[in-house]
Amino acid sequence: MLILNYSHPLTADQLAQLEAFTGVAIEAVRDIPAQLDLEAPFAPQVTALADVASLTSEQWQTTPLLVVPPALNFAAVALLAELHGRIGYFPSIVRLRPVTGALPPRYEIAEVLNLQAQRDAARRRRG
Repeated sequence: MLILNYSHPLTADQLAQLEAFTGVAIEAVRDIPAQLDLEAPFAPQVTALADVASLTSEQWQTTPLLVVPPALNFAAVALLAELHGRIGYFPSIVRLRPVTGALPPRYEIAEVLNLQAQRDAARRRRG
């Protein structure tokens, strides 16, 4: 599995947690800085974030991917729309949470969200 990480670097513990959550070995992690210019339009910036992953059209559609989205909500949702267009479905994403009482602050994997399953379930509720 390839992790596209648009957030802070992942620790060895976090990577082990991800492998435990998914049951899939992590083959590579691509750390992609996601500092957007808040004064400029997001669409071209988000397209550039996806481009930095350096995947071919075939790789977008065939590589098992897990995405750690940027923390900025507007960037995250725009990036998910871009990735959906390239992949053909919503990718699964990683949700991090702070470890309670940890000093210095650190984060753990809270869950892996299967966005495509969420979308499919919502379609059934639409009626």
